Amino acid sequence: MPTAASAPATPPAAPTTIVCTDPATGARLGEVPVMDRAAVVAAVQRGRAAQPAWAATSFAERRAVLKDILARVVAAQEEISLLAVHDSGKTMVDAAMGEIFPVCEKLRYTIAHGERDLRPQSRASGLLPHKSARVEYLPLGVVGVISPWNFPFHNFFCPVIPALFAGNAVVIKVSELASWSSLKYLEILDAALRARGHDPGLVQVVTGYGETGSALVTSGVDKVFFTGSPQNGRKVMAAASETLTPVVLELGGKDPMIICDDAVIEQAASTALFGVFNACGQMCVGAERLFVFAAVYDEFVARVLTAAQALRQGPPLGPEVDLGAMTMARQLEIIQALVDDAVAKGARVLCGGQPRRELGTNFYPPTILVDVDRSMRIMHEEHFGPVMVITRVATEAEAIAGANDCPYGLGSSVFTRDPARAQRMARAIQAGMTTVNDFGLAYMIQSLPFGGLKISGFGKINGREGLRACCTEKAIVTDRFPVRQGMALYPIRAATLPLVMGAVQTIYGAGLRERASGALRVLGSLIKLRRQRAQGS
Repeated sequence: MPTAASAPATPPAAPTTIVCTDPATGARLGEVPVMDRAAVVAAVQRGRAAQPAWAATSFAERRAVLKDILARVVAAQEEISLLAVHDSGKTMVDAAMGEIFPVCEKLRYTIAHGERDLRPQSRASGLLPHKSARVEYLPLGVVGVISPWNFPFHNFFCPVIPALFAGNAVVIKVSELASWSSLKYLEILDAALRARGHDPGLVQVVTGYGETGSALVTSGVDKVFFTGSPQNGRKVMAAASETLTPVVLELGGKDPMIICDDAVIEQAASTALFGVFNACGQMCVGAERLFVFAAVYDEFVARVLTAAQALRQGPPLGPEVDLGAMTMARQLEIIQALVDDAVAKGARVLCGGQPRRELGTNFYPPTILVDVDRSMRIMHEEHFGPVMVITRVATEAEAIAGANDCPYGLGSSVFTRDPARAQRMARAIQAGMTTVNDFGLAYMIQSLPFGGLKISGFGKINGREGLRACCTEKAIVTDRFPVRQGMALYPIRAATLPLVMGAVQTIYGAGLRERASGALRVLGSLIKLRRQRAQGS
């Protein structure tokens, strides 16, 4: 019998709350509950109870709700941005650009075009001219969303908008790093729904860690939209497979930006700075690999280095700064390991390259890393931080090969003055999106589908594809004009099979002679069938 001293220690109790803190200052913001499976299932059930009445509303009513939401967002944009700053560490300008703008544009697009995108679509009825065929886009029921931490407001609202417009209820598991602001953002949706007499249970937030997200995936929701890492995406797929729940996965990127020898270098440099350093590089479509043609390499590097060295960094709500803090301390360790690996293999750090501990725990400076090649981990692993990774290339073929030598395939950019070259390179890059002479606009243009290839995930958000992803596509066949004679297949007789095969030959045979032969076969079979029926055999 073991003594008290040798008895195994009691495992620590699982946390029941999440303490929310400001990543830039460490200040305590508040706390939220860690919700267990029972709480998650209850939220899904409330959503399912509220959804039928919402699904029965007209598109005009849903537009009215979205217009109310848009008005509330515009009126509260400063408060919304401030909440995002406290939860993520980004600057107010980054919040206004990355949180407010995309949500407002998503609302504007859905209000203007959502009904058109979800309107029943007529289809050709083929060989059945007496039938009318169409596809209807019907609500799924309850949509589950698991959102990341980097854009607290944007990652909350942008999946909710199409799901709601399509007639669904939504239960969203927010990141433990963005929970504090999310509960306040929920108040906007609650107020808009209540104002028009709808059940606020249509949109609910669940908070917690990975176990809460897993509970949502297996709770009986009708579809899961997940944004996060490939590692966690695999876990979501595995959990969803238990209930055969469909998933849409957006799993990050390692986006290439190619600056050709005929590019406008001033334009390319300023755009690259935004693509790399906006929100401290914590964007799935951040420009993480720059391929610069040798003819313009020195000029480009000189421009971006001068600009990067002038960037101001500090607490985002203090004196005016260009970069704030990273959201997650662990990400600084990931960035540093990748930078150190590159330097050990021959890369050079022109500025930055070490955390700025004098500013606080979560500050990584704007960093320029040159002489990078494809042997280095930072060319293949997502660093998700403010590091500009620059590789010199000699030819278009080398640039494309480098861009495609990566397990990710989300977005990309090409800078060139030659329209034919731009089209050729855009098609050759293995990515879900390519923007020519700019950065990230494929997301802001809400009519376009957003999604990637390879381990960047699958499925689409945005555009009609994103709206229809929130629906079940149902095929419906009705009478164009009535034909009362049914298909007289039974009882099967000796001439039935030749009749069917003759019909196939008549319709699909190659050439007039073969189709005529099939028609004679049909005619002969019909005569035999009539005789057989008349004889009762």
